[in-house]
Amino acid sequence: MTDTPAVAVEIARGVAWLTLNRPERRNAVGPEMARALHEAAIRCADDGDIRCVVLTGAGPFFCVGGDVDLFARIGDKAEETVGALARTFHAGVLRLATMAKPLVTAINGPAAGAGLSLAILGDIAIAARSAQFTVAYSAIGLTPDGGASWLLPRLVGLRRAQEMMLTNRRVGAEEAAAMGLVTRTVTDDDLVATARETAEALALGAVGALAACRRLLHGGAIVGLADQLDAEAASIAAASGSDEGREGVAAFMDKRRPAFPGAPVA
Repeated sequence: MTDTPAVAVEIARGVAWLTLNRPERRNAVGPEMARALHEAAIRCADDGDIRCVVLTGAGPFFCVGGDVDLFARIGDKAEETVGALARTFHAGVLRLATMAKPLVTAINGPAAGAGLSLAILGDIAIAARSAQFTVAYSAIGLTPDGGASWLLPRLVGLRRAQEMMLTNRRVGAEEAAAMGLVTRTVTDDDLVATARETAEALALGAVGALAACRRLLHGGAIVGLADQLDAEAASIAAASGSDEGREGVAAFMDKRRPAFPGAPVA
C-alpha cells in the first residue's frame, strides 16, 4: 500500500483532471485503482463546480487493463475476486458515462483490456501518436469488461469490433482515428495542451445541454426512432426553458459570446 493516490485528482478552471496514477504498474486496474476511480467519478459527478472531466494516465502507458499479476495469485478465489473487482470498476465506469457533464479522454500511451474501455469512454477521445489499442482479453482466456462489448461495435461497427475482440490485433493511433475508435490524434508533446484546451472550452459551454446530449446519444443506441424523437422533443423543450437556453438565445440575438450560468471566467 502506498500513500500516493491510485487516481490523482486536480481541479482547475472548472475541469477535473483524473490521472490513473500507478505508472510502475503501467496503470493496471486492481482493487485499489477500481475503488479510487469510482470515488473520483462520484466526486466529479456530484461537484457542481466541476463542469468537465479529463481522464488520462501517468507515465508512458494509459492503462494496460486488469492486474494480471493479481489474477495469477488468487488461485481458487479467482471468480469471486475478479467479479468483485469488475463490479467496483464498472460502478466507476457507469458514473463517468452517465454524469451530467462531458468526459474527455487524453490517451497518453498504450491502452489494453480495461484500459481500452476507459480510453474509448470519452465523449471526445484524444490519442497521442504513441497510443496503441488492443482488446487483449481472449489472449489470456478472459472476456471483456468496462463496457468494451457495448462501446466497440457502436464506435467502429460490428465487423471491426469482432476482429479486434477475437484476434486482439493492435490498432495504432492513426488507424484508430480513421476507424472512429478515437476522435483525433495529436503529437505526444501536444496531448496535454490539446486536452486542456478542449476541456476548458467545454467547461465554458452549456453543461446542462451537453449532459442532455450525452443522454440522448446513449439512449439512441438502444431505442427506436419514435421513442428517440419523443426524448429529443422533451429535451429541447426543457433546454429552451432553462437559464442556459435563455442565455444562449439572448447571446445569439445580441451577437455576443454567451455567459452560461456557472461557467468559469474565460
